[in-house]
Amino acid sequence: MNFISNSAQWAKHVFQHANLGDSRRVNRLMKLSATLAAHSGKSVPQANQSAANIEAAYRFIRNEAIHADAIAEASFLATKQDALTFDTLLALEDTSSLSFSHKGVRDELGHTTSHHSSRGFQAHSVLLYAPLQMQVVGLIEQQLWTRDIATKGKRKDATKRPYIEKESFKWQRASQNMAQRLGSHMSQVVSVCDRESDLIEYLQYKLTHQQRFVVRSMISRHIEEAEGKLHLYGKSLQSAGERQVEVVQKGGRKGRVATCEVRFSPITLKMPSNKEGVSTPLFYVSCIEKYNPDGLCWHLLTSEHITTQKQALTILEWYEKRWLIEDFHKSWKSGGTQVENLRLQSKGNLERMIVILAFIAVRIQQLRHLGQQQEVAEQQSYETLLGNKAWKLLWLKVEKSKPPKHAPTVRWAYLSLGEISWVAR
Repeated sequence: MNFISNSAQWAKHVFQHANLGDSRRVNRLMKLSATLAAHSGKSVPQANQSAANIEAAYRFIRNEAIHADAIAEASFLATKQDALTFDTLLALEDTSSLSFSHKGVRDELGHTTSHHSSRGFQAHSVLLYAPLQMQVVGLIEQQLWTRDIATKGKRKDATKRPYIEKESFKWQRASQNMAQRLGSHMSQVVSVCDRESDLIEYLQYKLTHQQRFVVRSMISRHIEEAEGKLHLYGKSLQSAGERQVEVVQKGGRKGRVATCEVRFSPITLKMPSNKEGVSTPLFYVSCIEKYNPDGLCWHLLTSEHITTQKQALTILEWYEKRWLIEDFHKSWKSGGTQVENLRLQSKGNLERMIVILAFIAVRIQQLRHLGQQQEVAEQQSYETLLGNKAWKLLWLKVEKSKPPKHAPTVRWAYLSLGEISWVAR
């Protein structure tokens, strides 16, 4: 799978099969998305050069006959076609909120935080990544919803609802939707999820349907192998060696390299006393920082059979790639398309633009990720991605001098662009 440098060709690849009821709508979708992709982070008026194009773009965005789900589904199917060329894929999952504070649409949105004035959407995204080829493939699933303001603060009522009606069902729904799209290729996909997905119902669903996963444990559950709970049992296991983990700077936390001890074992999770069902057999891998009781501590649950140190280290490598889904959210929200700057005046209009910008954010991330692979990026000419004219335009924009005879490297482009994430057409 190669990066599609021309924004019009990219838009056609992603959106051409959208079922919008009229081919003219599909053409307008491709034109709008190509224009926005070529001017990432800019508004519709800023990205379009003529009044006619601006008006046509807004007619599309305001058209209630066009459903955001139809736009998204076409894009997911394009990702599926790209995914079929890879033997191993990580489905990196995470949930984020999209906040919109303008008054025109406030009453149509739900709360995003505990603050009484917060309004916006919740978005659960699944990004496919090919670990062997080190390629960001694309979004294969995304759920967008608004919470009911009337239920805010009523956690006791939420616990009484059936599992399928809870917000936490999003993890299983994501897997169901992925399986429907990918078919037999789902056997090549490993869901990689953080602690919020540590739900016994979700784990059992994945195992029952022979779907692969790596889930970070949130709860130290009771297990069949010992009287104590899982996390305590993990500390008693024989060490399988050490691993260096780079801990990035975040907030007030300084970046560092953590020296961690690795352990692994087959385990059997007991069914919680308040639920019905049988015990759940799976595998456990831990990565705990040495000499630092408050340091890095990963307890991972997986469907993969782990019998060697090499296999355990592979699980850890896969889990470490979770930062990519967080990076996607940055490309979507702040470092790329700036989706939260939208000021559209209805929920439906927002949904249509949110979906389009999500796939533009993936395109930005693909370029950024390629640039971050220093060894590869320093050897690859930027001309192979954007072509002769495009890299020269980018050089003039960034360096403000005459372009050199030979195109610079992808690494130069990444370092030059930084958080601007500007992609020339």
